[in-house]
Amino acid sequence: MERSLVLVKPDGVQRGLIGEVIARFERRGLRLVGAKFMQVSLDLAKAHYTEHEGKPFYDGLIAYITSAPVMAMVWEGPNAVAAIRQTVGSTRPMEAAPGTIRHDFALEVGRNLIHASDKPETGVREVALWFKPEELVDWKREVDRWVFEK
Repeated sequence: MERSLVLVKPDGVQRGLIGEVIARFERRGLRLVGAKFMQVSLDLAKAHYTEHEGKPFYDGLIAYITSAPVMAMVWEGPNAVAAIRQTVGSTRPMEAAPGTIRHDFALEVGRNLIHASDKPETGVREVALWFKPEELVDWKREVDRWVFEK
């Protein structure tokens, strides 16, 4: 089972889209194993966006992610990272496929509503950065046998 970090970013929170995002991942068949509504600290923001440090848009990313609360979540399932990225859509909302979250609810890359881990190894790093092990719940749903082959 893969795990991915998903953040409903400040624009998604302000627009009341947390429930919509959760519903789409649940309907997709993914399993929620951790969630917290939180204000992002400057230290956490810098650690999360460390690969962008020094780029022209870095300061804007930090200011934005710390500007209002986010809904931080961990989702799991087979090929969870790819399934989540497909559900979220392209980083650039105008290039996102119809039916994806970004296509349906966003217009600009700087207000694209959501963050999702881009690779399985990134998911591992980001989940560990945002959640303590005791904040994650290992559980099985009765429906899992109808969604997951194994």
